[in-house]
Amino acid sequence: MTVSDRWLLPDGVEDILPPLAGRIESLRRDVMDTCQRWGYQLVIPPLIEYLESLFTGTGNDLELQTFKLTDQLTGRMMGVRADMTPQAARIDAHTLGQEGITRLCYAGHVLHTRPRHMLTGRTPIQAGCELFGSGSEAADMEVISLMLETLRVAGLPRIHLDLAHVAIYESLIGEADFDRDTESAIFDAMARKSVPELDQLLGQCPSGSAGARLRELARVSGGPEALNEARRILQGASDSLDAALDQLGRVSDMLGRDYPDISFGFDFCELRGYNYHTGLVFAAYVAGHGDSVAKGGRYDAIGSDFGRARPATGFSLDIRSLVSLGERVTRSAGAVWAPADDDPALDGVISGLRMTETVVRALPEDEGVNPAARGCDRELVKQGGQWVVQKLG
Repeated sequence: MTVSDRWLLPDGVEDILPPLAGRIESLRRDVMDTCQRWGYQLVIPPLIEYLESLFTGTGNDLELQTFKLTDQLTGRMMGVRADMTPQAARIDAHTLGQEGITRLCYAGHVLHTRPRHMLTGRTPIQAGCELFGSGSEAADMEVISLMLETLRVAGLPRIHLDLAHVAIYESLIGEADFDRDTESAIFDAMARKSVPELDQLLGQCPSGSAGARLRELARVSGGPEALNEARRILQGASDSLDAALDQLGRVSDMLGRDYPDISFGFDFCELRGYNYHTGLVFAAYVAGHGDSVAKGGRYDAIGSDFGRARPATGFSLDIRSLVSLGERVTRSAGAVWAPADDDPALDGVISGLRMTETVVRALPEDEGVNPAARGCDRELVKQGGQWVVQKLG
């Protein structure tokens, strides 16, 4: 191993350097400020927790993505968080224990054992909001609207929003009563939108059966016409399916009214987070990027696993990805260059400027350095016995 090889970072892990680090931090602050202006209170969950807490209510969705280690104090297994949503649910149900509506927001690094896909690394900077205590469509609308507002703050171009409902798949797969292996294979094929596999798995199901309806739904996606086609396929099915389709229709109508510049669609193969989502789910996309830029949905069951049943909905996004995709214009405020001068008056001027300005003070080694190379666009010069700021050059 060479000396340089010793300092190589693991695949999918990177240093974030200037000026990118500054743009990421600027967006993180703006996203959190936006969430707080909507009434969401900031929480900072711990980086590591016992595995029981991290996985509670999430099924096996996070287990393979979570780095595990042994707590040297207790001998218990701990995990480095791979998603902050379960942590927020724990804080609401167990730590805060508030009655009524609770709105929480968060931002921080999470760690994945492997990238979710080729466009991401293993250390996303996750930000999100969670709303607890309301099972209403008004709560779902608030969360979706706030998600769209954060994407606007990030400067993303035209957004496409996909809507789906977990209850549709859940009802059909329950009615079909497949054995465990078949159900697992169907779920995997649906999640990958592999129509040929579904045809093979469900091709023998009689017309009108739950299995046949699943096979037909796998071919349905798109705009309002997709929702109409889903109604045709599911006509005469259970009341829960009718209620799910009606909710999708109402939410899309409200979003179309409030956000005429955003396109909407329906994806009945969307099973992301199926193990803990319980109702409406949604994901935002931009052209040219194959993965969602933000996603979320309703997950009413997690709170009960922490000992306090609470309806909940929320969304999350990756700040790092938004910076690379957005068209956000960040104007640098520049900085003031102060010379290496031992005039006591200069110290006072620099202290006063640093209340509102960035001031870089030269060191002896900076002799001959162009202040612009240090990010400065102005400098302190002495005129008539007074230190004043003027433009470089």
